[in-house]
Amino acid sequence: MYESPERAARERELTQARARLHRILDQYIQVESEVRALEQGPFRVVIFGSARIRPRDQLYNAVYRIARALVERGIDIVTGGGPGLMEAANRAVTDVQQRESRSIGLPIDLPAISEPANKHLDIKSMHTRFSSRLDEFMRLSNAVVVAPGGIGTLLELLYVWQLLQVGLIHDRPVILLGHEEWGGLVTWMRSAMVPHHYINPDDFRWITLVETEEEVIDLLILAHERYLRAQLEEEAGLLDEVAHDITTRVVGEAGGDGNEK
Repeated sequence: MYESPERAARERELTQARARLHRILDQYIQVESEVRALEQGPFRVVIFGSARIRPRDQLYNAVYRIARALVERGIDIVTGGGPGLMEAANRAVTDVQQRESRSIGLPIDLPAISEPANKHLDIKSMHTRFSSRLDEFMRLSNAVVVAPGGIGTLLELLYVWQLLQVGLIHDRPVILLGHEEWGGLVTWMRSAMVPHHYINPDDFRWITLVETEEEVIDLLILAHERYLRAQLEEEAGLLDEVAHDITTRVVGEAGGDGNEK
């Protein structure tokens, strides 16, 4: 079959472009795994919620109090880094003096969105794509609080839920704040999706719907305590392995000396 020189040239360029893309993806995967390893550390809570809520709003102050209670226990706070409820959570961190916690923000920079980063961030990681931002939220989080919000907040909730459902991230609590805001969604999913087997009843095991900030704080304190216990158990296991290796080596060397004699 005859192939024009122009088409042959395009095919070569396409092959080269695909090769470059694969190299870039390989580098991304490698760097992403390195970043994930470096990010392991303090317990972190991601707080999602509306950017449109103002400081005079009762919900703003509720999120502020939740974040502050967590900071007083040495927990890091992660948000989208913008205004509204994100600002409330980040501001709670910087308002605590002599704190160990960090205020982390992941602002989004898009032409169609005017959402400047708030001024209460210790660490700011800018993103130009929702996908990379969502992935970083998951890398950083040990627990998730979903306060009332719009389409962006709903996207964040469903992304976390999907990754938990398919086992791409470790289990973590996902706390929905507000029956009025989230109760209808959960009820609809149970009544419309479960009977058709689009989702399983077991898929709700990661989701906890609460009404008050006190319930959010209590659940996160429990999750934090479990996290600390798991860290201690892991450290104890590593120490046991080291002790076993040392004992094995010493016994082996002693046995070797005895054989030589």
